[in-house]
Amino acid sequence: MPIELQVIRASEFIRLNAQELLDFEASKQVLQSLARAFQKRGLNYAMLDLRQVPVPAKPSFTTDQLAALVGSFREAGFSRQQRLAILYRQDVHGGVRSFAFISRLRGLKVQAFHDFEAAFNWLAEESPSRHGRPENEIPIPITKRPGEVKKVPVSLIAEKPGRWKASPVRGARVRSE
Repeated sequence: MPIELQVIRASEFIRLNAQELLDFEASKQVLQSLARAFQKRGLNYAMLDLRQVPVPAKPSFTTDQLAALVGSFREAGFSRQQRLAILYRQDVHGGVRSFAFISRLRGLKVQAFHDFEAAFNWLAEESPSRHGRPENEIPIPITKRPGEVKKVPVSLIAEKPGRWKASPVRGARVRSE
């Protein structure tokens, strides 16, 4: 199966300020515009290549900033139908894996990988049908009746050794011999 893939290198979206520190807002805007371009081209697969990014002494992004980046992807139109593989060399502070985790919590298909081939294979996997389930799978509706209360015995009384029966008295445990 042929696959059309967009590779986004870190140098395409990471922006630094005058002190050569990460400029979060500028990087976020560029990443969002790349996500919009990805959406406009009708692509479903992208790889974010972070292997050339040097590992900083302290984390570059806070958890809130990572969540904001995920939000910017969603605002740009990135949806559940698309897949994003993040390729990294080292994740000392856990930011890459946190970004992938937050993305999955918000319903996006994002995975982090050390290995290019593993990332590419994940992107090329046969995706489910347009409804989010394999074509041979039959949906089973699950309904819950409102106000339905399930009765559960509060405690057990030993009628004979090894046999128990429900007791109407709360917290009562009686052993018969």
